Amino acid sequence: MPNSAGSTSPVPRPEDTPAATRPDPWAAVRRRGAAFVARPYWDPGLPALVVRRWPDLTACLTALFFFWLSLTPSLVPRPWYYQGVIGGITAAIGYGIGATLSGLFRLLFAWRPPPAVRARSWLSLYLITPPLVILLLSQSADMQRELRRLQALPPTLTWHSLMIALMSLGVAALLVAIARSVRLGTRVLTRLLHRFVPWPVAVGLALSLSSIIVVFGTRDVVFERGVLSVADRVAAAKDRSTDEGVLRPFSPLLSGSPDSLVSWEELGNKGRSFTGGALSGEEIARFNGRPAQTPVRVYVGRAAYDDYAAGARLAVRELERTGAFDRSVLAVAGTTGTGWINPTTVEALEFMHGGDTAVVTMQYSYLPSWASFVVDREEAGRATRALVDAVHARWEREPADSRPKLVVFGESMGAQAVEAAFDDMDDLLARTDGALLVGPPDGSPVHREVTRDRDPASPVWRPLYRDGAHVRFAQFPERDLRLGAADWEHPRVVYLQNASDPVVWWSPSLMFQRPEWLREPLGPDVTEAIDWFALVTFWQTTVDMAVSYGAPAPHGHRYGSNPVDAWEAVIPPAEWHAADTGRLKALLELRHPPRSGFTGKPE
Repeated sequence: MPNSAGSTSPVPRPEDTPAATRPDPWAAVRRRGAAFVARPYWDPGLPALVVRRWPDLTACLTALFFFWLSLTPSLVPRPWYYQGVIGGITAAIGYGIGATLSGLFRLLFAWRPPPAVRARSWLSLYLITPPLVILLLSQSADMQRELRRLQALPPTLTWHSLMIALMSLGVAALLVAIARSVRLGTRVLTRLLHRFVPWPVAVGLALSLSSIIVVFGTRDVVFERGVLSVADRVAAAKDRSTDEGVLRPFSPLLSGSPDSLVSWEELGNKGRSFTGGALSGEEIARFNGRPAQTPVRVYVGRAAYDDYAAGARLAVRELERTGAFDRSVLAVAGTTGTGWINPTTVEALEFMHGGDTAVVTMQYSYLPSWASFVVDREEAGRATRALVDAVHARWEREPADSRPKLVVFGESMGAQAVEAAFDDMDDLLARTDGALLVGPPDGSPVHREVTRDRDPASPVWRPLYRDGAHVRFAQFPERDLRLGAADWEHPRVVYLQNASDPVVWWSPSLMFQRPEWLREPLGPDVTEAIDWFALVTFWQTTVDMAVSYGAPAPHGHRYGSNPVDAWEAVIPPAEWHAADTGRLKALLELRHPPRSGFTGKPE
C-alpha cells in the first residue's frame, strides 16, 4: 500500500504478530468448558422456580434405574412405541420416589455434598448414561427376541433404541412437569391461606385441597367426562352401525328376522353380526356329510329392554318362539362389553352337533371391554345372572328325560359375566351340564375360587382342582385336558387359559405384591428373564393387555380354534372322531383368521 511518500510497505500477517498479542479463538470455548466442568448444572437459587428447577441428582439416578427395570420382558412381546410409553411412565415414577427420598434427607439432615462432589457426580451421570442406555436397550431387544421365539413369532424385531429413549424421556419430562405444576399450585395456595390461618393449618388445607382438585380433575373431568365420554360416543355410533357384508336374516330361527320379537335395529352392531352371520343347515351338512339343522341364535340387544329382568324374559320368549327347548343343546353365552361373542366358539358347537343347538345371549353394554371394565363391570354379572336364572327356570319346566343339555360359555369379560351368575363352582356344576370359559379376567369369582383352592403342587397357570374330577384347565388341549388322576366325570368345565395371557393375570395387586404366576415353574411360553418389580410390573402388564393379540394362538389373549377341543370334552357329540376335530379346527381358522399385528383385537 502506498504511504505518504509514495512508497509501499508490506501488509502485516498473523504469523508476524507476537504470540502474546494474538487473540485466542478457543479461549471462550475453554472458559465455558471450565465453567461447565465446575458447575455442570443450572442452579439459579430461586425457590420460586419450581417447574423449571434443575432436576434432582438422586431422582435422576432413581429414574434411570426404573427405566432399566421397564426394559425387562413381561408376558407378551411389545412394540417399541409401547416400550417408550412404559419407559417414560416408570422413569417418572422412579423420579418421584427419588425426589421424595432426597427431600426427606434434606429435611432431616443438614449435610450437603461439596460443590466439587456434586459437579463430578453430574459429569459422571452425563458420561455413563448414553452408553448405559444403549447397552440396556440392546439387552432388552435380545430378551424380546427370546420371548417372540417362545410364542412362535418370527425372531425379527424392530427395536428403535433411539426412539425408545427419546419417547421415554419426553413422557417422563411431561409427567414430572405436571407434578411440579401441581406442587407450585399447592405452594401458592399455601401462601394465600397463610394470610388467614396459621402456617401448619395452611399447609394441611392446601395439601387437602390440591389432592381433591387433582383427583377430581383426573377422574371426573379428564377420564369420565373426557376419555369415557368420547369412548361412549364412539361406541354408541358403532353400535348403531352394521358391519360390511352383514345382512338381515329371514330365518324365523334367528333374532332380528321378520318373525323375531327383537327387531333388527334393536340388536346393536354385535347382535346383527351374530345373527346376520349365522350358519345354515346346508353349510353344516356339507361339512359333516349328513343332514343337519339350521341352528337357533337368540340375541337381545341393549335397546330392546329397560331392565335386566325384562331383557331376560324377552330372551326366554324368543327361545320359546324358535323352538329352542326342543334342541339337543341349549347354550347361554356371556358377552364382552360391546356385546361380542367369539364366532369360533359358537360355530364349533353348532358344527359338532349338526346344528341341533340353540345359543342365547343378552347385551348389557355397547362400550369396549376396557371401558366396560371400568364403569359397568358389575352390570355384566347382573345382566348375565338375570338371563341364566330365567333360562334355567324355563328349562327346568321341560321333562328331565327330553330337555336339552344346558351349557354356559364366555370369553374374557364374557367369562367373568357368566361366573357372576353362579354362587361358586358347586353351584355351576349343579345347575348346568357343562361350561367353557376362555381367558377369564382376574376378577372372575369362580375362577378365583378354583385357583385359590387348587390341589397342592399344581402351578397357578395350570391348576389341578380336585384331581380334575369335573374341572380342567388347558392351553394345549390335546395334552392338558388329560391332566388329573381322577376319572373325568360329567358335568365338565373347561378353562382355556394361556400362561402368557395378561388379561388373566392383570390385577392392581401387581403394584406391590409378587404374583403367583411368576413362581417356578413358569408357564411354557413365559421367558425366564421375566421378574417382578414393584409398580413396574403393574404398568408392563397393563400395556401387555393392549398388545395381547399380537402373538398367535395359544399365546397372549388368543385362543384360536381351541374351543373345538374344549367343546368335544365338555359335551361330546355323537358320531364324532379325532379326524373331525382336526378338520373343524382347520375350517374355523380359515373362516375366522386372526387379524395381524399388535392391534388385531377381534372385538
